[in-house]
Amino acid sequence: MTATTGTDDGRDGEDDRAELARLLPPAVGFALPPGRHEHHRERLMNQIDHDHDTAASAPASAKDRAPARPRLLRPSFLAPVTALALAGALVAGYSAQGGGQAPAQAGTGASASERAGNAQPVALVLNRISDAAAKSDAGPVRDDQFVYVRSQVQDGDLTGGTLVTGPLAEREIWYAQKPGPQKKLGQIRQDGETFPINAELGDTDGTREGVNRPTYRWLAALPTDPQRLLDHLTELTPESDTQEHAQAVFDQIGHLIRETVLPPETAAALYKAAALIPGVTEAPGAVDAVGRKGVGIARVDARYSWRSEWVFDPETLAYLGSRTFLTADTEIGGRGALLSADAVVKRDVVDEAGGRPQD
Repeated sequence: MTATTGTDDGRDGEDDRAELARLLPPAVGFALPPGRHEHHRERLMNQIDHDHDTAASAPASAKDRAPARPRLLRPSFLAPVTALALAGALVAGYSAQGGGQAPAQAGTGASASERAGNAQPVALVLNRISDAAAKSDAGPVRDDQFVYVRSQVQDGDLTGGTLVTGPLAEREIWYAQKPGPQKKLGQIRQDGETFPINAELGDTDGTREGVNRPTYRWLAALPTDPQRLLDHLTELTPESDTQEHAQAVFDQIGHLIRETVLPPETAAALYKAAALIPGVTEAPGAVDAVGRKGVGIARVDARYSWRSEWVFDPETLAYLGSRTFLTADTEIGGRGALLSADAVVKRDVVDEAGGRPQD
């Protein structure tokens, strides 16, 4: 990307963000689940800010030698950046169990005998998970604290023109809990680099707490009646051309389960709300990103042939991780191609971004 080097009309990095949001094409193919955008999005946003700062501090002689350019992101910059997830083009490679191996029975999460012998009504399973969540001692989280989540994650992309799977990587995220619009929502660390989590694209005054910034205070205020909660989340979840809306709501609930510290009553209600979504089933034999097998809950987006699975500890029913993969051969990948996978290693509350809980 080349920033303006001849003249500067006074616009700052936020103008670049707004311009990027306007110029990006409509999402095509498959959009990643909400939590998967953060790392790649922040790498892109950080690069925009870095290039702008570099241009502003460049020696006058260098500026004089360079031709003036409009401060727009060129397609040639967007193409090689993994943050193509912003346009819905980042899709995953193979392997749900680490090391690049496709699932043994791609697109099912379990053998036919397992499904026949172990399947239970999904409402019964989710009620058990709900009851366990209601007994949790999680929270409360103060407004001046940060929710800390350390995970093993695996993603893939098509930025080189072919489907490529990255290795398992450790990711740490610190989510700020401050109420009101915030321009800095926390920070993320992965691959040895640390970046700020900036406000959502288009939120020039900062992003308020809500479904895209679910603070503990916001979560605690959600309805605890399962049907009312599902109706509320359905209304808050945007319609998309790349997902069934019911799938988007299911994935949105999965994001809340994975990336927050949930008040016990809210957690219990979320699982019962998930049981009310059409198409949600049990997934015996489901595994997370590091191969931990547990109680699985899944939904298939039949329109786009992808399956999202949540995995819970078979003893405690605590959340372990998730994976999302293709259930049929498509133009972007074969049956079993992994869109995303994670395994939560540590979830806690800390007093500052960058701080780690004591293990």
